[in-house]
Amino acid sequence: QELGSGVPPAPTLSLFTFFCQPSGAMRCVALLAAVAGAFVSLRGNNVGTDDSNKTAAKPCNCEAANPMWHAPPMNRAPKCVFIDLGAADGNTFQQFITNGYGPVGNCPSGGAWEAYLVEANPRFEPNLRAVQQQYPGKVHVFASTAAYMCAATTSFFLDTTNHGHNYWGSSMSASHPDVVKSGQVKVTVPTVNVIKMIMENTVQGDWVMLKMDIEGAEWDIVPCLASSPFAPLVDAFYLEEHPRSWNPDTQTTEVDMQNAKAYLVSKGVNMPQYFSQTFLLLNGTEAVGANATLSK
Repeated sequence: QELGSGVPPAPTLSLFTFFCQPSGAMRCVALLAAVAGAFVSLRGNNVGTDDSNKTAAKPCNCEAANPMWHAPPMNRAPKCVFIDLGAADGNTFQQFITNGYGPVGNCPSGGAWEAYLVEANPRFEPNLRAVQQQYPGKVHVFASTAAYMCAATTSFFLDTTNHGHNYWGSSMSASHPDVVKSGQVKVTVPTVNVIKMIMENTVQGDWVMLKMDIEGAEWDIVPCLASSPFAPLVDAFYLEEHPRSWNPDTQTTEVDMQNAKAYLVSKGVNMPQYFSQTFLLLNGTEAVGANATLSK
């Protein structure tokens, strides 16, 4: 599906669509929670719900679904939804609003859109609040908040040396190279469950863009997202994947990560090749994906 077409894909008959009708909302929640629970328990080694799977550095375990979450009304008008994890000062949102991720004017319902900006580094809170004030009711800011696979609190380590690159190395990991270089300066911030954010703020007719640039925490979140029945709500997933060594406490293996990404693609999640400008500067590679065709 082209972003510009504004036409959601044709529905397919499945247990998901059968139960998730307006008349069966409670059955839908129960089914989704049961499916997610089964998948999570099967994965065990990296997204289990038992505390024995939790390492000292992991603030909480994967929560892929919860019957207490509240989905939006199914008859809500569709729109583009841009979810920016690792939003910095709002620079990637500016790319979105200036058609860097596809023509915003071609979003469903005559160009309707909303954006959710998540950034853990407190340095950027004033910038993000200013963006929110510029677009009241359309931009929702989670400042001084880390994107993760569950809700808790966590230590977040600040990059204080890369002044010219938006302090790009700030991370939940104390062993990130830029964190080590900065003397492992840390703050404590809440985490937001990315999957809950997706479930509670999107509907099937939306065009949902998920951008993730979170300096290693993707090694925990991506397998959890893949285990969730809400993953197919995402249309385009722009993942900047960092070395696994930047998250040494993760229980996700290289094979786990590849399998999780393949599973997301099999469920209709488009994963264009994607590099942010920070990644380009680090690796000297050519960017592909920010202006790629969004299709499903």
